Amino acid sequence: MSSTERQAANQPLFNERGLMDANIPAEALIQASMMQAPGQDFSAWLESRVARFSTRRYDWDALKFQTQVDPRYRRAQMRYMGTGATGVASDDNTVPSAHFTFSTMVIPAGGIGPSHIHYDVEEVFFVLRGQMKIVLEKDGQRWESVLHERDLISVPPGVYREEINIGDEDALMCVMLGTPAPITPTYPPGSPLTKIKR
Repeated sequence: MSSTERQAANQPLFNERGLMDANIPAEALIQASMMQAPGQDFSAWLESRVARFSTRRYDWDALKFQTQVDPRYRRAQMRYMGTGATGVASDDNTVPSAHFTFSTMVIPAGGIGPSHIHYDVEEVFFVLRGQMKIVLEKDGQRWESVLHERDLISVPPGVYREEINIGDEDALMCVMLGTPAPITPTYPPGSPLTKIKR
């Protein structure tokens, strides 16, 4: 492939089975991981499927690498199922993830979830508290809207997304990704975050 034919660094690669390099195990393995292990106590098995608020903590360091680029990117993740796409490798205090990840995110007033893209998975934002301006872009087209409490948006794969807290107080969102191990998201060309190695 010549240099003029090269794809951009953040372009998805597809083959006849779909997105290449997706970290999705075979469905049989996923199903087996959710079942009660031989000899495992029924109560212990079900307790392993519960993530209680009282045992969670907000992780302000999960996206610290972004905050070091711009303080407006400061936000905290509270993980319930899986680790999401923040770059956290593992969290033993979450419910094992079989088909999606689930967390909550605190975004301070004026805070921004910087523009990024997931090529392998849809991402869902559900606003629990506050007002979030959502900006979506694809192929030079731009769409934006304000989500209020109990509003939800499902952002398809391949669409850049940015979230901005336009309220005067912290906003709280649920964030769900449609795979247990999403590929690390990438940033738009020209973003200072593209230079960060993690």
